[in-house]
Amino acid sequence: MRRWHAKGFALWFVFLWFFIGGIAHFVATDLEMRIVPPVIPSPRAAVLVSGVFELLGAGGLAFRPTRRLAGLGLVLLTIAVTPANVFMLEHAASFHVPYWLLIVRLPVQAALLALIAWCCDLASFWTLKAPSKH
Repeated sequence: MRRWHAKGFALWFVFLWFFIGGIAHFVATDLEMRIVPPVIPSPRAAVLVSGVFELLGAGGLAFRPTRRLAGLGLVLLTIAVTPANVFMLEHAASFHVPYWLLIVRLPVQAALLALIAWCCDLASFWTLKAPSKH
């Protein structure tokens, strides 16, 4: 597979991941609120705001001029919601998800971060180089 095909596939994957995830924040708000750690004030607002940012990030991926900034935002958002994934793992009995899946979720999240960085040319963001033409 050519590099630009792989990068295009990765970009679509990341777009769909956050587009579908963002919609889920509004369609299944009560379910999403269950994974918000109790130390976070206003779980409903946290779910809705993060859903908006997921949709904005997905939309930003669609346009080359906004892709790197959207990618950076999605990396920061993914890091910001990591406590919810850890909370689910720590309180696995409260959720009807296999424990092994909650364990696998964390390295998958790390892989997602790497995929976002690669398909959005975030390495060039830090060095102020022009993004690749792929």
